[in-house]
Amino acid sequence: MSSIKKLAGQTVWYGVSSIAARFLIYLLTPYLTYKLSSTGYGDMSILYAAIPFLNVIFTYGMETAYFRFASKEGYKKDIYNTATISILFSTSILVAILLIYKNALAHVLRLDDHPELITISIFIIAFDTLSTLPFAKLRLDQRPRKYAMIRVSAIVLQIAIIYFLLSVCPRIAQKNPYGFIATFYKPNSGAVYFAIANLCASVFALILLQKEFFSFEFKFSKKIWISLIIYSLPLLIAGFGGMINETFDRLMLTWLAPSHTLVEAKAQVAIYSACYKLSILITLFIQAFRLGAEPFFFKQAEEKNPQKVYARVMKFFVITITIMFLVVAMYLDIWKYFLQNKLYWTGLKVVPILLLANMFLGIYYNLSIWYKLTHKTIAGAYITLIGAAITLITNYFFIPYFSYMACAWATFFCYGSMMVISFLWGQKDYRVPYAWKKLCAYIIIVVLLYFIHQMIIYFFKGSIINFCSATFLLLLYVWFIIVIEKDELQRISFMKKFFPVKV
Repeated sequence: MSSIKKLAGQTVWYGVSSIAARFLIYLLTPYLTYKLSSTGYGDMSILYAAIPFLNVIFTYGMETAYFRFASKEGYKKDIYNTATISILFSTSILVAILLIYKNALAHVLRLDDHPELITISIFIIAFDTLSTLPFAKLRLDQRPRKYAMIRVSAIVLQIAIIYFLLSVCPRIAQKNPYGFIATFYKPNSGAVYFAIANLCASVFALILLQKEFFSFEFKFSKKIWISLIIYSLPLLIAGFGGMINETFDRLMLTWLAPSHTLVEAKAQVAIYSACYKLSILITLFIQAFRLGAEPFFFKQAEEKNPQKVYARVMKFFVITITIMFLVVAMYLDIWKYFLQNKLYWTGLKVVPILLLANMFLGIYYNLSIWYKLTHKTIAGAYITLIGAAITLITNYFFIPYFSYMACAWATFFCYGSMMVISFLWGQKDYRVPYAWKKLCAYIIIVVLLYFIHQMIIYFFKGSIINFCSATFLLLLYVWFIIVIEKDELQRISFMKKFFPVKV
């Protein structure tokens, strides 16, 4: 239990930073949906659907490879030096290439009106890439407090700059049309100002990481680099496929949406992107869990019987995300006010589908430890590419008819397939005693509770009925979990006072 407790403690710290940072950005959603037009919000959504693809290429799996080899004898001394030099060289080359072809990239993304967005995003990606290994070093050295401080500080700065550019500058420009602010401020460039704020935050984070970043020496080990590349290249393929699964649907929606104009297509992208953010609880928890779990799982592999720990971690993970599913899906009439523009409410029906999809994704991240530990990262690439194929095929054939609903279902089937394939394949090569029947039952139960809630509010209209039904069913599920998992809960130290062991 001490190992799981340690993981929980680190997940809390990474969670505080990750959840605080991303939640602060998510809190901007009401503000941005109010300040930006649907076209402007669509432009921003398209840009931030493309950036993750380039992030994957820039980092090419080096972070996970660093975690895998950093604790091994023969690698400890020069691995950070070699990995950092590799990242510096590749980042310089990629930035130069992208700057040369920035106009072509703007055309592909249908951002011809704002080519400056491409230039800014290239430098955002570059600075974020240079921060990757310093952040990984903090995680490996188990320094989550500094990690949290830097993450949150950078986001706070970003939010302050966004507010200044979108709210303060317009007022100053209006009061003094011939002043300094008025000379550069453009009212319809909200997406550009958001990107500028992001760039400032990325630079600021790297400055705070300067001690870790400059701790490398110019000592390059060809042997270590080859080991890192062999391990990481399949992760690059998997990461690229993962980005297709995660964000490419916004780009395909831009190209294939059943609309007559580009403005209408961008409006549908805006609706889908805004509603996607309502899966916030699950996505933030998964992000926090991944940050703490990846180094934990690798370290745990050196201990006795790690499979038992992995199985118990999975159980607590599934219990947590099923509760989160109910909290979001059944209280959607409250969460929808997170979106200030009521135009976006037309897309709320995608939220439960996306919640389940992200639940599958979180389980897949748990399962993926088998191919990382057995050095079969190519398996992760195959699984992710299968998911990417499902995403591309489903979206290509159904977006022209069903718009963003096709995107939601494509995400659902993609992550569901990846989860099942990873489980079946992993149990053959690296067996972990997951209580899979019980965990499947938990997922089915929360889906049934959601449908029961929908039936109740269909026959009995009213916000009070809606709230009471949701609360009763949520508490019923929590009570059910407590009864079923009482023995497990008794093993957790801080829960013993609530579930005393009978003598």
